[in-house]
Amino acid sequence: MFGYISPDLPNLFIKDAMLYKALYCGLCKGISSACGQLARMGLSYDVTFLSALLHNIKNVDIEVEQSHCVEHPIKKRPIAKPDELTKALACVNTVWTYYKLTDDIEDENRGRLKRLWFAKGFQRVKKENPRIVEIVERRMGETSALEKEGCDSIDRMADGTAMMLKELSDYLLEDYATEETGRLFYLIGKWIYLIDAVDDYDKDKKKGLFNVFALAYGAESKEALLKEQRGELDFLFKTLFFGVRECLQRVKLHFNHDLTDNILMLGLPNATNRILCAQSCADCKKDKTLKKL
Repeated sequence: MFGYISPDLPNLFIKDAMLYKALYCGLCKGISSACGQLARMGLSYDVTFLSALLHNIKNVDIEVEQSHCVEHPIKKRPIAKPDELTKALACVNTVWTYYKLTDDIEDENRGRLKRLWFAKGFQRVKKENPRIVEIVERRMGETSALEKEGCDSIDRMADGTAMMLKELSDYLLEDYATEETGRLFYLIGKWIYLIDAVDDYDKDKKKGLFNVFALAYGAESKEALLKEQRGELDFLFKTLFFGVRECLQRVKLHFNHDLTDNILMLGLPNATNRILCAQSCADCKKDKTLKKL
């Protein structure tokens, strides 16, 4: 679930790169405050992006201060001061990590020790912010149930993660939540599920784990999937990005949105192009037949 959402660094303004780093460090401090020190081990770039986007939509100004941190105890660095929204996102980060490790335990019987790092933080969130736990648990449970049924519908399988992002955004945005913000986060969640499924195709096939693309298309490998179903995959992701662009035009953003535009309009397509390629990244750049999303 984690690690796919990131900026397109070559096209990121210096001011936005500094803001992104400040938000990342601020989320780390927010996790420490809301969930405990050990929960920092699950710090995610994906949730850093959610912090940038949700702060902008909710009209919550980001206060950057010079401060020390665990990794930089001597020299101060710009860090976004953790506010209530940041702490709520810290809870989301911890709950996501906890349930991701729970899935690893159930699927591959690994991650038990690592999950202990997040157990105390998870219990804190469950006590102090139970709505976040309820949303994640319910939606991930729905996805797990469909996996056990052997569901081969790409849209149905992606719906759980998509709805989880939508419901979490509605909850965190409160009065700022609209139909368009809900749709935007729904599409982001759907992208996360689908790109993860493509990326893990070979690993899932090798270990006999569930993969919706394997059930839907039956390709022997990721390379075969990309060759045999390239048109279908291109259409699927292009449709998602078209929807994201439409939503961005209708969602009200209160501050400069260069950073979030960079991630959504460039970062996500670039990650998709990288994963929808069975060759090395260097070969991909040379391959003139590679379709650009």
